[in-house]
Amino acid sequence: VQDGATVLIGGFGTAGIPTELIDGLIAQGAKELTIVNNNAGNGDAGLAALLSAGRVRKVICSFPRQADSYVFDGLYRAGKVELELVPQGNLAERLRAAGAGVGAFFTPTGFGTQLALNPDGSAKETRQISGRDYVLEYPIYGDVALIKAERGDRWGNLTYRKAARNFGPVMATAAKFTVATVHEIVPLGQLDPEAIVTPGIHVSRIVQ
Repeated sequence: VQDGATVLIGGFGTAGIPTELIDGLIAQGAKELTIVNNNAGNGDAGLAALLSAGRVRKVICSFPRQADSYVFDGLYRAGKVELELVPQGNLAERLRAAGAGVGAFFTPTGFGTQLALNPDGSAKETRQISGRDYVLEYPIYGDVALIKAERGDRWGNLTYRKAARNFGPVMATAAKFTVATVHEIVPLGQLDPEAIVTPGIHVSRIVQ
């Protein structure tokens, strides 16, 4: 992981956070990172630990503030980390668009609000389609994705457990390099093909 990289990190609150991979990223030492996650860290572990280590330049997320998001709160108020707030559906679709090769898309979400502004304060492109107002949004591409799944095989085919699935599948498609941590690595052929959510073609490394 290079300095300045955009790192997509799966998770929804504390569900499906690849804590071990985040710890590995902290140990690896990359800095000035742009982190994409639904949240901005909880407590002192995981994303919060990465933020606390001073490795993050910018956070792109939907819900930066929870009762225990004090690490992010402190850094943001001190002007030490940048925030790009993205509605949750838009975040998922911007990631999906990156993986699907969609150049941009129009969405009604955020029209007429501050969310229809770019990070630099300029207005995003808008258009009226069939009498409804839309905002143009662009894909979010990742240099690396760190995700957590339930089971995988050595080819990287993955299955997930309930809410731990969250952003993992779209992030795996949106990144150049995807690392998945799993609870169990099974022999090839043991996963039901109909149950595989993330095909191994999108996974670069798998770690138990």
